[in-house]
Amino acid sequence: MMRISGVLAAALAAFIVLPYAPAARAADSAEAAAAPATSLPAISVSPVVRQPMTDRVMASGLVQPMERVLVQPLIEGQPIESLEADVGDRVAAGQVLARLSDSTLKLQMSQFLASLASAEAAIAQAEAQLVEAEATADEATRVNLRTAQLRAQGSASQAAADAAASTAASAAARVSVALQGLEAAKAQKALVEAQIDNLNLQLARTEVRAPVAGEVVARDAMVGAIASAAGNPMFTLIRDSKLEVHADVSERFVLRLAPGQPATLRAVGISAPLTGTVRMVQPTIDPVTRQGQVRIAIDSPAEVKMGMFIDADIMAAERVALAVPVTAVGASDEGATVMKVTDGLVSRVPVSLGIREGAMIEVLSGLSEGDLVVTKAAAFVRDGDRINPVPAPAATN
Repeated sequence: MMRISGVLAAALAAFIVLPYAPAARAADSAEAAAAPATSLPAISVSPVVRQPMTDRVMASGLVQPMERVLVQPLIEGQPIESLEADVGDRVAAGQVLARLSDSTLKLQMSQFLASLASAEAAIAQAEAQLVEAEATADEATRVNLRTAQLRAQGSASQAAADAAASTAASAAARVSVALQGLEAAKAQKALVEAQIDNLNLQLARTEVRAPVAGEVVARDAMVGAIASAAGNPMFTLIRDSKLEVHADVSERFVLRLAPGQPATLRAVGISAPLTGTVRMVQPTIDPVTRQGQVRIAIDSPAEVKMGMFIDADIMAAERVALAVPVTAVGASDEGATVMKVTDGLVSRVPVSLGIREGAMIEVLSGLSEGDLVVTKAAAFVRDGDRINPVPAPAATN
């Protein structure tokens, strides 16, 4: 009886195990198929994305006048009587900045006025002499004509005719002399008038005026000093109070800059950034420092002072472009390359690069939007390897 029970137990065990044997074999096959996939190295990959990219060039320099105007006296040798402007004043074009002594010039003016009166009197006298000479010449001419007629009729002697002709010629000569005297007197008057005009100009120049509107930034004139154009300028103005930044730029960035590009300006003591525009890129590079210079016009010059140090962020370009992480780009004999991943297979692809902004860099050619690349090109991955691609964290992209 006990032997029958043992046989029955064995049969029941076989009956219980046999239905589940196919399921166990299926599980073993799935694990075997998954084993090659799990043995591939897990490598972070990033997609090629299209996003806005900006090319920014950093520069720094000092605030300088856009145009400096030097004011010098236009007449020499006159002492300075008064100063009408000081450093920091904003002046209009034509405004009086200083006054020079005019006493010597006024004395000369009185002399010239006397000479002018004398010249006018000489003209009047010459005109009277001319009228008298012309009247005498007319009478002598009439006498000469009558005497010539009488001589022809035999009523006058030859001596009388010759005397009448001589008198007419002499009278005509006196007319010529009187005319020349009148012209000389008029010329003398014109000379005196020119001298008076010149003196009036010098008197006007005793008022030193601002040639342009702007701000006075320096004043070297002193009351009592003798005005001279050979010395330091009396005043220095900033034309229209316009300021700009003379910023130094690394040689490799100069060719990316052009007039009209916007810039953001920052300085110590200014809470909010200022705006500006590239006005000029100098065409030369300093042979010693290997730096170029760019001049940036400041939109709000009242916010800064001449000589302040400014950091400039110039936007050289802005566009929507394909981009990959900077870490995805490697270097080879062919130039810049990335490790492209297609269905788990890695291939090295040459690329052309453009703008770099932060952790991303523009790809000009070699890739398409949505392609996957190895996030870190320095990872231990070679061309032709198979990997298990793992999406990189969003922060990396």
